[in-house]
Amino acid sequence: MPGLLLHLGAEVACSHGAPATPTAPNMRVRVMGMPVSMAPIPYLVAGCPFTPPCVSAQFMNPALRVTSNGIPLLLNDSIGTCEPTLTALIVAFTQTRVLAI
Repeated sequence: MPGLLLHLGAEVACSHGAPATPTAPNMRVRVMGMPVSMAPIPYLVAGCPFTPPCVSAQFMNPALRVTSNGIPLLLNDSIGTCEPTLTALIVAFTQTRVLAI
């Protein structure tokens, strides 16, 4: 199923509302002028109010056919899990121009 590519400007948060950002976005591929996110790169969660707080997150099931330098890119429907709470990572908003499979 196609999904929208995640980029650095996407609004991503832990299920407790704390923002999450990729630690190393892909600088070679840009969407709307911003780098896209890749599958194995973790996200950092800042300011989670939960106890214990969400510190980092990892996305699973990236794009199957779209890669950059052989690394799959992330989609808005990729599933993310926060550590150490094992709660969901939520994509609230992303760009709406580029679809991938």
